[in-house]
Amino acid sequence: MTWWHAAIVLVAGIWAGTINAVVGSGTLVTFPVLVALGYPPVTATTSNAIGLAPGTLSGAWGYRHELKGYWRQTAKFAVASFLGAIGGTILLLSLPKDAFEAVVPILVGLAVILVIVQPRVSKWVAKRREENGEEHQAGPLLMFFIFLIGIYGGYFTAAQGVMLMAVMGMLLSEPLQKLNGVKNVLAAVVNVVAGLIYAFVAPISWPVVLWLAIGSTAGGFLGAKIGRKLPPMVLRGVIVVVGTAAVIQLVVKQFSG
Repeated sequence: MTWWHAAIVLVAGIWAGTINAVVGSGTLVTFPVLVALGYPPVTATTSNAIGLAPGTLSGAWGYRHELKGYWRQTAKFAVASFLGAIGGTILLLSLPKDAFEAVVPILVGLAVILVIVQPRVSKWVAKRREENGEEHQAGPLLMFFIFLIGIYGGYFTAAQGVMLMAVMGMLLSEPLQKLNGVKNVLAAVVNVVAGLIYAFVAPISWPVVLWLAIGSTAGGFLGAKIGRKLPPMVLRGVIVVVGTAAVIQLVVKQFSG
């Protein structure tokens, strides 16, 4: 890895760590960068999962105050994420490489759409709570959705945070900032589990992991501390632009290859 490749990966890691702590979808920054630098999609995904894991941990730690008194319930959610992450990594490692490369533009496109519609979902959730005034407790349906999102996150990490915020926002009555803290913990569980498995059995670029880990850790603390003061539209706009560019690049690569 050249020094300028390392610098690009480091900056992408900082930005991704910040975005993950605030809204999720940091993978839509780092994944396209790694593919653009010449890494195969599978290697980019596995290296990305390991490299961003420290950032999700630092982001989760930064939200520890919002989770005060809610750790027991968060631990129950984490079990579903843990099991889902194992399932997702098994899918990635067992399916043919060509299958992953074929489906990844669709996954990135789905993630971009989720980022675009997230504000509308958040507004709908807030309005729904005001209208019915009901207290929504964690139930089997929510656990099932968290498990499914864990599978998705273990297979391809992009936008799992957006998915988690959407389902928890609709099925729980907790404040959104608390849910954002839960989201960071669950994303950390998925990334750590997937990263540990990939580290032993999947193709990894360890220089990429190193620089992503350094950058994402710093970004996680940054996002948890001041990220809520950043204009959400700016963050969302960057994610959408980068994600759309990634879809175009991946589709062009498939047809040209």
